[in-house]
Amino acid sequence: MARRTDVVVIGGGQSGLAAGYHLRRLGLDFMMLDAQPEAGGAWRHVWDSLHLFSPAAYSSLPGRLMPPRPGGTYPGAQHVIDYLADYEKRYDLPVQRGVHVRAVHRDGLFLRVETDSGEWRARAVVSATGSWSRPFIPAVPGRAAFHGTQLHTVEYRRPQEFAGRRVIVVGGGNSGAQIAADLAYDTDLTWVTLREPRFLPDDIDGRALFDAATARRRALDEGRADTGGVASLGDIVAVPPVRGARDAGRLKASPMFDRLTPAGVAWADGLTAEADAIIWCTGFRPALSHLAPLGLRGPRGHIPTAGTRALAEPRLHLLGYGDWTGPASATLIGVGRPAREAARDIAALLSTDR
Repeated sequence: MARRTDVVVIGGGQSGLAAGYHLRRLGLDFMMLDAQPEAGGAWRHVWDSLHLFSPAAYSSLPGRLMPPRPGGTYPGAQHVIDYLADYEKRYDLPVQRGVHVRAVHRDGLFLRVETDSGEWRARAVVSATGSWSRPFIPAVPGRAAFHGTQLHTVEYRRPQEFAGRRVIVVGGGNSGAQIAADLAYDTDLTWVTLREPRFLPDDIDGRALFDAATARRRALDEGRADTGGVASLGDIVAVPPVRGARDAGRLKASPMFDRLTPAGVAWADGLTAEADAIIWCTGFRPALSHLAPLGLRGPRGHIPTAGTRALAEPRLHLLGYGDWTGPASATLIGVGRPAREAARDIAALLSTDR
């Protein structure tokens, strides 16, 4: 028999926790379902050297500042994991772990959440599953022919695993630049990007990026000209390791190759490069397969929303998937505001149903 609650939050990472915080403040009955065995969300699976773009004070969820890291340096992944675990405990958020949500169905006045450990019926659902579980690799000719190792950002951990090897890193965003910088000293590195890398000014960090994303959303909401948001500033935040490798002349990008060969890659002009491993830092897609029964997908795989609310299903909110579900909502500092708006919208919806 299905259990009942007002709201089911799918995902217990940073976006789910922010939603839980605001639902708790509004006094709603809710349950959070998370596939991970422990707190920390995707942060438990990132590469060893990853650090935030901003100081701890500017990387916090609503209600509780992230403690500063000793020495004032930007927090690393373990610091974030510890913070998220403490946040969950501090606000007594009801997270059931090791629960895999298979599907969400309409069920009369309810949404029925089907999991591998039973079903829930809720008046509203917040989907906060992020994108880490859906890595994207482009369909480049010859991928199946390459004899070396291929992996995505999600599988990369540390440079020591590639020491002395020929490595091609594909991708001109932050993950591509950071992993290329990680490998720049102990491997024979080739960094490949679709276009010339665009580094943000060295003094810009996550605070400025959040402000830019927020200003863009405000301009669009008010019918003013598109400011361009973060994309207008550049593609790569020059965090210290990236800055160091760049300034040492070790981050020189080559244009995107045309195909893979058994031994490496090849360009249209006949140039080739041999490789032992290729690391695809080519982004992610939103993890929304559990919502397929609702039939809501729109262009580019996104579900059309007004803020975080699905246009065709007002009982569903999507949180933390990027700017289309709130300015900078895939970041720690950015998810608080859309989480608050989603919780308020859900509370208003539930008050009309009672």
